[in-house]
Amino acid sequence: MYRSLFPRDMLAEMDRLQREMQQAFDLSPTIRGFGQSGFPALNIGGTPQTVEIYAFAPGVDPSSLEVNLERGLLTIAGKRENALPQEDEKAAVHINERFEGQFRRVLTLPDDADPEAVTAKCRDGVLHISVQRRASSQPRRIAVQ
Repeated sequence: MYRSLFPRDMLAEMDRLQREMQQAFDLSPTIRGFGQSGFPALNIGGTPQTVEIYAFAPGVDPSSLEVNLERGLLTIAGKRENALPQEDEKAAVHINERFEGQFRRVLTLPDDADPEAVTAKCRDGVLHISVQRRASSQPRRIAVQ
């Protein structure tokens, strides 16, 4: 049977390679840049008043999560336990694509983030972190006299 030396969709393969190269050289993910893939997956956005971060960590016990903010770096760390049966020696695992073990994600917050006004809540495997922006950076209207 005839087999090609190239993948069927060469452009998709080149796009994948470009994304991997960008991720390899992106050493400091920020809320505005291309972050490196990892666990937990992140959604990051903001308003003029806050920076909103959502970390998707299904299967992680909220008590094992640790959120730290130091010198503008927000760190999300924790541990996800193995969900596969361990005691039964007769059980066979054929595919295990779920991440398990220790994880850590680090983000650089913008300069106007207020380290004294941070809240974190975890519900249904979604960690929501809200960081207030400093009052001095808030948009305000100045009255003309």
